[in-house]
Amino acid sequence: MMFKKTLLAAAMIAFGGFAMTATAGVATGTFKVSLQVNAACAVNTAGSNITLAPVNAGATTAILPGTFTVNCSNKTPFFVGLAPSNNNTAGAGTLAGTSGNLATIAYALYQDVGAATPWGNTATSSSKGNGESGTGGGMAAGKAVSFTAYANATGTTDVQPDTYSDTVTISVNF
Repeated sequence: MMFKKTLLAAAMIAFGGFAMTATAGVATGTFKVSLQVNAACAVNTAGSNITLAPVNAGATTAILPGTFTVNCSNKTPFFVGLAPSNNNTAGAGTLAGTSGNLATIAYALYQDVGAATPWGNTATSSSKGNGESGTGGGMAAGKAVSFTAYANATGTTDVQPDTYSDTVTISVNF
């Protein structure tokens, strides 16, 4: 019995000695986390409608402004064009009557209150053309870039009394 205890003790010492001299290993590896952020732009037209002052038939209208804002991702250059519904690239449009009234009134969009610079729709993703340009500051509301468009009736207002209107499309190219 003593021999078995001695053998067991020797085995434990041998095994314990082996365990004591074994070293722990660590294997490592790496991976990446990435995120692609695409350029983005948004147009806010709240409050941008331009309502020309009412006039008597045959009178001329005053040039009036409307504003809109553009948000683009930070440091993204962008170019803005305005197109009346007849898609005239020079910013000239046609106001149409309502309720079967076929009369129309020509109008134009301008970049300045003096009506010296028409605002059209030849902007591209690399050129402002006859539009405007800007650089995005980010998508947060406080980083929006504001633009003003001026409208004026350029055709005769000697037409049937009615409300005349048109829809303008804002194109932001980036």
